[in-house]
Amino acid sequence: MTKDLTTSQIDRQNILNNELAVDEVQQTLNIKTVFWDGKCYFTKELLAEYFEVDIRTVERYISSNFDELSANGYEVLKGARLREFIDAYNLSFATDITVDHKIRSLSVFDFRAFLNMAMLLSESEQARALRRLMLDVVIDLINRKTGGGTKYINQRDKDFLFSSLQEDHSLDEGEHQKFLGAAEDELERLMAENQDVLRRLKERE
Repeated sequence: MTKDLTTSQIDRQNILNNELAVDEVQQTLNIKTVFWDGKCYFTKELLAEYFEVDIRTVERYISSNFDELSANGYEVLKGARLREFIDAYNLSFATDITVDHKIRSLSVFDFRAFLNMAMLLSESEQARALRRLMLDVVIDLINRKTGGGTKYINQRDKDFLFSSLQEDHSLDEGEHQKFLGAAEDELERLMAENQDVLRRLKERE
């Protein structure tokens, strides 16, 4: 059975450690964030809205993956940092609901933690689409390095993709092999998922 990002912390971290890919995904998406302290942030409410899940689902994932999310930019703000963030939030969403200065703590996610949550959420179609985008971006970055152009690769041809992936020497050998394994497993899972969708469509005809 192939692994997928929702069940393998090692595979998730390998992708989150690719700063170029994280930056590329951030530039590609057009979503509501709070710009504060030099980075883009999300509250639990913004996260739940984007992924189209109940906020209790977000809280459940935080509870069960607290250490991993904290290592990747999840934070509970208090004191002066909380007050600064609330000011930035209310400035960003001046015409929407504001955050009350009386609250004592607030959970926030920077963009890496946001992507981390996307790789954890199994109930969200939005998260699944974002995982596909992340894979496309990583493949595109490698394609650029190997002189193959700048377009995203959409055909999901496994042999072609991995002949390109194996030529990337930006990581040391150990990290490169880990990355290849993570990318291959996720690609195989997406290919199987797409085949299942096609099968079900044919059954309806």
